Amino acid sequence: MKATIDREKCVGCGQCVDVCPVGAITIEDGKAVVSDDCIECGACAGVCPAEAITL
Repeated sequence: MKATIDREKCVGCGQCVDVCPVGAITIEDGKAVVSDDCIECGACAGVCPAEAITL
C-alpha cells in the first residue's frame, strides 16, 4: 500500500513533497502524485491542508 491522493481535494500546494522523507511525492499537472517508493510514514497526510491524503 501507499498514500492515496484525492485529486478532487488536492490543491497542489507541495507541502507533502517537502515533508516526504523518501521523495515519493511529486506535483504533476498541479496535483500531488505518489510513487511506489512510498513507505507509508504518514508525514504527508499530517501536513496536507486540504486533507486530500489517506494511507
